[in-house]
Amino acid sequence: MTVKAMRRAFVTAATVIAVAVSATACGSPQETATGGGGASTAPVKVGIVHSQTGALASYGKQYIDGFRAGLAYATNGTNKVGDRAIEVTEVDDAGDPAKAVAAVKDLIGKGTKIIAGSTASGVALQVAPLAAQNKVLCISGPAATDAITGVNKYTFRSGRQSYQDVMTAKSFIGDAAGKKVVVFGQDSAFGKSNEAAVKAVIGGAGATVTSVLAPVSATEFTPFASQLKAAKPDLLFVAWAGTTAPAMWQTLDQQGILASTTVVTGLDIRASWPTFGAAGAKISFLSHYFDGASDNPAAQAARAAVGGTLDLFHPDGFTAAQMVVRAVQEGGDDVDKMVSALEGWSFDGVKGKLTVRAEDHALLQPMFQATLSGDTAKLEKTLAPEEVAPPAAAMKG
Repeated sequence: MTVKAMRRAFVTAATVIAVAVSATACGSPQETATGGGGASTAPVKVGIVHSQTGALASYGKQYIDGFRAGLAYATNGTNKVGDRAIEVTEVDDAGDPAKAVAAVKDLIGKGTKIIAGSTASGVALQVAPLAAQNKVLCISGPAATDAITGVNKYTFRSGRQSYQDVMTAKSFIGDAAGKKVVVFGQDSAFGKSNEAAVKAVIGGAGATVTSVLAPVSATEFTPFASQLKAAKPDLLFVAWAGTTAPAMWQTLDQQGILASTTVVTGLDIRASWPTFGAAGAKISFLSHYFDGASDNPAAQAARAAVGGTLDLFHPDGFTAAQMVVRAVQEGGDDVDKMVSALEGWSFDGVKGKLTVRAEDHALLQPMFQATLSGDTAKLEKTLAPEEVAPPAAAMKG
């Protein structure tokens, strides 16, 4: 999947990973489910606010299926921490920030101290401040906006962020110094945010970055293909959304662009793969996750739980559940103790080794390079968490 949103500026110096991991912070997820939440036996209320309907409903479905799988995995199938049941309430925000805010306020008013979800970045940015205002734990999900990292001490994330996407794209050309990079996208907020991201991250690493932005209404792509071909980039980064994607990819292929340079875009959910047609085999994909990108106990458990095939956002839900169990195990009903328990925690998730960076709550994680052949994605390279880690952000609240 292509980058959804980026900060307005990135730190362009070398990325520094400063992770404070205590000696007791490592171990299998199941270990967190054995101690209970203190003397209380009352259920632990967890609110999941995500897209059940609307444009991102397919993302939300993967997230919640992953969450259920992760909760079972982290609790050895009991859905309990000690004697305390994890009581999950799901609410549909339909991708609407106003609906999400209302739902979160209602959940908090009913005594819920843990909120998870946030399928959309716009929703996540509205929900996160409520966590700090009400001192509840918020674990954002598939929302990729970088602004969630470091937004406040009560907000974490269980998915990747846009910076990690762009760093994965950069990995296809190695040292960016002196390279020519062109961003091809739509003249929209989405396209411009990708343009800004690539300029900040890859341009900041020494590449010359230019862009070709087509009107959202465009249906004829040959003129744009001619511009791209004339630019002779070392890397063409494509950020595209919508129903015109098949025609766009077909044109780039017919004009010989896919064969003449490295073309990179994000690998979205499996249902989108036919969009690429024959061009798919000629594209390099950055990937947050796809089935087969990892094979470990967590991935195997998740795969079995969701019916045999993992998809893009199953890991985000699975990871959120692992974080919820950790928080309750160590913090009981004390949200500040939950926060402390998650900060610096390293654990094994679906994607591999994950670490919650203490300074800003970034989730350090592997990312992947992939190729596509028809309806099959193949892992080409796994990028270690430190290779794609965002610069540490100052905690804002």
